[in-house]
Order: sequence, then structure tokens, then C-alpha cells
Amino acid sequence: MTTKKEQRRIKIKYRVRNKITGTAARPRLSVFRSNKQIYAQIINDETAATLVAASSLGLEAMPKKEQAAKVGEAVAQKALAAGITQVVFDRNGYLYHGRVKELAEGARKGGLNF
Repeated sequence: MTTKKEQRRIKIKYRVRNKITGTAARPRLSVFRSNKQIYAQIINDETAATLVAASSLGLEAMPKKEQAAKVGEAVAQKALAAGITQVVFDRNGYLYHGRVKELAEGARKGGLNF
């Protein structure tokens, strides 16, 4: 059973996902934020394959915003190692604020363009 808040996020998620897709040339950087962790994946929607992933598991000692920035930098490092420089950012229905924004800025700082 989902709450009104979750239903709202899912509605926004589908509205955003109708406009953006990840291709081989420009895959999608998807963010999932839970209460304790934050996860990022780079996905090629044409083949339905996750190319690169990173999460905040093991970083619980630092504040959540710092965790998000570290995850952004980690996913950017892995993407550059895999030869990915351009991505499309998918905020997954979350507001571009707080931890989601920190993750995006960390990925930009790490060398990804979006």
C-alpha cells in the first residue's frame, strides 16, 4: 500500500520518464533515495542493462549530503572508466534538492556531463 506522498512521486516519475530515455550514446543516470541510503545507476534503456552502479552502503559515518556527493563522484569515476562521459539525469520523481542535487553536483565534479 502506498501513501499519497509515494503516489505523487510515482506520478512525477512516469511524467519525467516519458520525456527521457537512456541510449547507448547517452545513457540515463537514475537516482533512488531511501531514508538511510542513496543509490545511482547508469542505464542503457535500449538494452535494459545497468552499465554502472554506486551506492552509499558503507558510508553511514558521514552526513547524508556528503554521502550523496561521494556516491555521485563514485558513479562518475566508474562511468569514465567504462567510457561514458555524457548522461541524461533522471531524478526519479524526487525534487532536485538536497541529496539528489548533491549527487548530481558530485557526478558533475567527477567529470560527467548532463
